[in-house]
Amino acid sequence: MVQPLQNQRWDLSAKEIKEQADALMESMKAVYDQVAAVSVHEATFENSILPISNLDVTSSVIRNNLDFYQHVHTNKELRDASTECDKKLSEFEIELSMRKDVYDRVVAVEGSNMQCSNEGKRLVTRMVKLGKRNGLHLDDETQAKIKANKKRQTEIGIDFQKNLNEESEKLLFEPEQLAGLPNDFIKSLNKDKDSGSKLVVTLKYPHYFPIMKKCSVSQTRKVLETAFNSRCKEQNSAILAELVKLRAEKAAILGYENHAAFVHDMRMAKHPDNVIKFTNELAEKLQPLGKCDRDEMLRLKKVECKNGNEEFDGVINMWDLRYFMTKIEEMKYSVDHDKLKQYFPIHIVTKGLLNIYQELLGLRYEQVDDAHVWHEDVTLYSVKDDASEKLIGHFFLDLHPREGKYGHAACFDLIPGCLKADGTRQLAVAAMVANFTKPTSDAPSLLTHDEVETFFHEFGHVMHQICAEAEYEMFSGTSVECDFVEAPSQMLENWCWEYEPLKQMSQHYEDGSEIPQKLIESLIKSRNANTGVFYLRQIVLGTLDLNIHMCDHADIVQVYADACKNILCIPATEGTCMPATFGHLAGGYDAQYYGYLWSEVFCFDMFYSRFKKEGIMNQKVGRDYREKILKPGGSIDAEQMLRNFLGRNPNQDAFLQAKGLSEKSS
Repeated sequence: MVQPLQNQRWDLSAKEIKEQADALMESMKAVYDQVAAVSVHEATFENSILPISNLDVTSSVIRNNLDFYQHVHTNKELRDASTECDKKLSEFEIELSMRKDVYDRVVAVEGSNMQCSNEGKRLVTRMVKLGKRNGLHLDDETQAKIKANKKRQTEIGIDFQKNLNEESEKLLFEPEQLAGLPNDFIKSLNKDKDSGSKLVVTLKYPHYFPIMKKCSVSQTRKVLETAFNSRCKEQNSAILAELVKLRAEKAAILGYENHAAFVHDMRMAKHPDNVIKFTNELAEKLQPLGKCDRDEMLRLKKVECKNGNEEFDGVINMWDLRYFMTKIEEMKYSVDHDKLKQYFPIHIVTKGLLNIYQELLGLRYEQVDDAHVWHEDVTLYSVKDDASEKLIGHFFLDLHPREGKYGHAACFDLIPGCLKADGTRQLAVAAMVANFTKPTSDAPSLLTHDEVETFFHEFGHVMHQICAEAEYEMFSGTSVECDFVEAPSQMLENWCWEYEPLKQMSQHYEDGSEIPQKLIESLIKSRNANTGVFYLRQIVLGTLDLNIHMCDHADIVQVYADACKNILCIPATEGTCMPATFGHLAGGYDAQYYGYLWSEVFCFDMFYSRFKKEGIMNQKVGRDYREKILKPGGSIDAEQMLRNFLGRNPNQDAFLQAKGLSEKSS
């Protein structure tokens, strides 16, 4: 077996997880004590900044190793041990971040004549700002309040995600209740042992999305949608209410108007007013499209109810939304999703995707045989620069669902790419975790086009982690402004809507035939299908997130219901609590969900201004992108990166035109 990367092991016992966490805390405290022992008047970059930065390089490797078990390991005992370890380490890190003695030395360094690189100066400035955001310039009593507040936020935020990961509800349906689903999906479902005839449906993505998109039985969709948006309802509603209160309290102590203002102070947006202006203007442009979408859905629903002798209620409900969005794509644009997915077997998509990324970014991937991994489904790849043949990092692919596994698709940073204490580079390691249907002896894993797009998106984050070459751990990988972090990955989704890349990563799963040009043309034409309701739903989620974080307490169910009614004009399902299932609210995206739309503006600007003009597989533009967008990590501001790549200030023109929202596109 190949040796673990940087000694990250996936075969630790619960006892070893605890012991490693304890040892890590001791070593971290020793470094902070060492810095605190330096006289304030003698504090320098070398004796007060570098020791902490070098500690971050080594400690993050161990920390990420211990944390990751809770998201991917098959053993519940180890997942639980990892979760407890995460809480313990998070609490300890809060203690360290609140060390006034260390902060005083960092402030002293900022005020001195620093002998370091521009990135080093950026590091010191950032450390001072983070200290102020922890209240270290305030009195001891206030600092103690902030510390207790942060510890509680961290503890319950971890519980929120753990509850979602461990959720395991199953629903039972007769085959006829799943009418409209393709045979391969029906065959993939387990039969209930007690009833004999009923099929078992989980609330995981590979079951939920196909049923919501294709099941013609309205009642089945309603039952599933209600269950899906009632996951962890009681526990997570209480957690979210407490988080909102705690965040508001901390923001007020630090002198901010609200938690959103506290968060946006470190983002491209700078202030909630700018976010509100952005989303309101976009919503206004989208409303006519949204009405057209809803009217078309109602027309289709009326016909379907008449044909099925069902009562037409005159309303598009949440459980109707994905179903009729799919119908519009099929009927208006002749997109046959069942036929389309037959050309996206996962092994062909993976091979094509990897080839596209390699060609575009000037990289070479090689699968590592007999690698040390956490599950048999997982594969490890090395990444080399194609020109120099120099090794620059590794990535894991963990693509199929398992009990207790993280339920969405995400990129996890395992080892940050940055300089070590001896000046050599620590190579980045990232893991892409997803939940695509697992192939069986009877059926291949066929991806929907949405899943292909998700694969492209998350793998974009992986490449951002690998290709960034920041000096310091704080700026490694995707450590950019949170309202820019999605832009590089969103931009790469565009390759899923272009003819040549689609051909490169598709092939019929049975006979290996090429995807028909007509099928691709229909798919590409459908890209702006349902633009109105799709983006209005995104604005609903961003509004929910923003509104609950602009006050000191909130009725989260009501805030969400109001946003659905006023923006999307589709009622939230009675009795559900979608916010309790919305991991972003507790998982580091608080007051930042708007960032998906904000960064999409930049994604289209980059794609249309450079790649679409100069060639989507143009290697010069691809290298330029790697050099000017991915390579800096967070070492320079996102706006500067965009100016460097575009040769001008970024703007909204390409986004509005691509979505049919500008005068030029009408």
